[in-house]
Amino acid sequence: MQYNSFKEIELDLKRLSLQRQILVEELKQQKHNVAEDLKPYNWVNWVLKFARKYGALMLIKKIFK
Repeated sequence: MQYNSFKEIELDLKRLSLQRQILVEELKQQKHNVAEDLKPYNWVNWVLKFARKYGALMLIKKIFK
């Protein structure tokens, strides 16, 4: 890109700086989301849901045998 004035350069630098700040905040949010997903409570909750579904499937199989 070719600039015609210092004002254009300053505006472009400011825009790029704001874009960078937005990306940094998005990365922070993703880090928080991953940390929440990896908490032991979430894993226990997932295992319990899986066990309920598997148990219901086994019960249905026994009923129809």
